[in-house]
Amino acid sequence: MCLIDFPPYTSCILFIAGCNFKCPYCHNAELVEGYKETPDMDEEKVMAFLETRKEWLDAVVITGGEPTLYPELKELIKKIKEKGFMVKLDTNGTMPENLKKLLPLIDYVAMDIKAPLEKYHIPTRVDVNTKKIQESIELLKNGKIDYEFRTTVLPEFFSEEDAKAIGKLINGCKKYVLQQFRPTTTLDETYKDKKGYSKEELEKFSEIMKEYAGVVEVRGTI
Repeated sequence: MCLIDFPPYTSCILFIAGCNFKCPYCHNAELVEGYKETPDMDEEKVMAFLETRKEWLDAVVITGGEPTLYPELKELIKKIKEKGFMVKLDTNGTMPENLKKLLPLIDYVAMDIKAPLEKYHIPTRVDVNTKKIQESIELLKNGKIDYEFRTTVLPEFFSEEDAKAIGKLINGCKKYVLQQFRPTTTLDETYKDKKGYSKEELEKFSEIMKEYAGVVEVRGTI
């Protein structure tokens, strides 16, 4: 159980393997590479687990990898909702056509903003259709459910100039979160030795982003 992924609700986290990005600092590396060798989790067991936790859990956080890659996700969410749980979805925004189908079912979306659009290929290490990123942003901004945009911040990929460019991209959004990078298990092992920005530096970025977002939060600092 977790109290920090979907506050103020008590939640559990369901990890969906597979991702269309290769961000070197990804802390869920096993879900990006090598996941095909990992045994599938039986859906019935997931539902049985949730059934026994109804008294203590409010919500299920579905994260990855990239959950929206899978068309089966809609039916899974339906089953979770039928048991009375709220659902939060984490996404990278590359599948707006699937996200649109899921929005009527879910309660909260956290969408990663990796970089200014023209730089998306740098942290993701793949070619990205940025029009789809823009479409997902607009879906959330113009939709009816709660959401946040968030960026995991490393000096290598995020500067004051980048902050302003991202701000213009999401301008008028409800909430934006700056997430501190923590060198744990990373997709590219060299990133285990990388250092993130200081708390003071993140607070400076936070002041910049307040021009563009209704609420700005710095997450993961000590």
